[in-house]
Amino acid sequence: MSFSFYMPVKIMGGKGVISKHGEEFKRYGGKCLIIFTGASAKLCGALGDVCSALKENGTEFETYDKISVNPKAQECYEAGRYARSCGADFIVGIGGGSALDAAKAAAVYAANENLSAEGIYSHTVSSALPVVLVGTTAGTGSEVTGVSVLTRENGKKKSVSGENYYAKLVLADPLYTYCVPYDVTVSTAIDAFSHAVESLFSNRAEFNSKSYANKAIKPLWECIRFFYTNRAVPTDKMRDTLYYSSLYAGMALNLTGTCFPHTMGYTLTEDYSFPHGFACAVFLPAFVKRAMEFKNELAVKFLSDIGASLPEFEHIIFSLVNTENISMTKEQISAYCNGWHNIKNFENTPGGFSVTDAQALMTELFCKNEA
Repeated sequence: MSFSFYMPVKIMGGKGVISKHGEEFKRYGGKCLIIFTGASAKLCGALGDVCSALKENGTEFETYDKISVNPKAQECYEAGRYARSCGADFIVGIGGGSALDAAKAAAVYAANENLSAEGIYSHTVSSALPVVLVGTTAGTGSEVTGVSVLTRENGKKKSVSGENYYAKLVLADPLYTYCVPYDVTVSTAIDAFSHAVESLFSNRAEFNSKSYANKAIKPLWECIRFFYTNRAVPTDKMRDTLYYSSLYAGMALNLTGTCFPHTMGYTLTEDYSFPHGFACAVFLPAFVKRAMEFKNELAVKFLSDIGASLPEFEHIIFSLVNTENISMTKEQISAYCNGWHNIKNFENTPGGFSVTDAQALMTELFCKNEA
């Protein structure tokens, strides 16, 4: 058996973890910049807990909330400049994937003064400020990956990755997810599920990635079934399950990367304002069908583990993900496909995945008004 495993992130988890381990912040310096998005960091209590812990341990801090959902590279560049100008020794990111990805990117910009906003895509960086992450949604797994997904000047999402994009510390408390609204809860749960499923069938999958993926898949699917049946927010116990499972899915994803559902899903987020988790899920049934063709034994086991047939799996996913308002012309689809040559996520897909395959799938799903 051969495998490779790299997970440099220290994870401390449990309810009340910040108040119990606030002294951890002191390891990274005497001043930090707290990056968060919107009001959720305040409403869930995470921002207040972080600020209290910093004060109790004599750490100065400033807050920064000028980051959008689906963070722009330029916004993270400005956050990095601000961190540098205020003398921050480290960065704390609080929130869902947008805030966490932004914190990781801002830490790179802060430590590389000559790096331009777009330069982060073309230059190898050798340093970053230390980052502490506090997640408030159960989905992205950004806490445990060395990846930051940013939106470029052209409006397209593109990831940056490497050793300098890992957090030093994750403080994982599922309590912060308890007030997340239903739609966001479902979307982020499906995002985590997509991470685990794509990783499981990835051409780069190995022992460790499969172990983490399998640890996440069944609990996440049970929650997804609950959403399908009840159309209601989950219980507190289910919230805990969702959050910890999202971390396991993130660990699997960190080892393999994603496959075609994520690349194609970005299009729906960029041009149709479709939530990221739902955008990935649109392509998940087709992905599992492909796994049935090229990794049949593993796919049969996957369906057995979640207790669903392939048609039932497809029905449940599409019942939660409404694509009725998404319609594309053949010309639009061709334009999208022209940007999908030499995509690593396509190569990572079972059997490989070509631009021709992508065009056929997009036409099947979204070309509703043309013969």
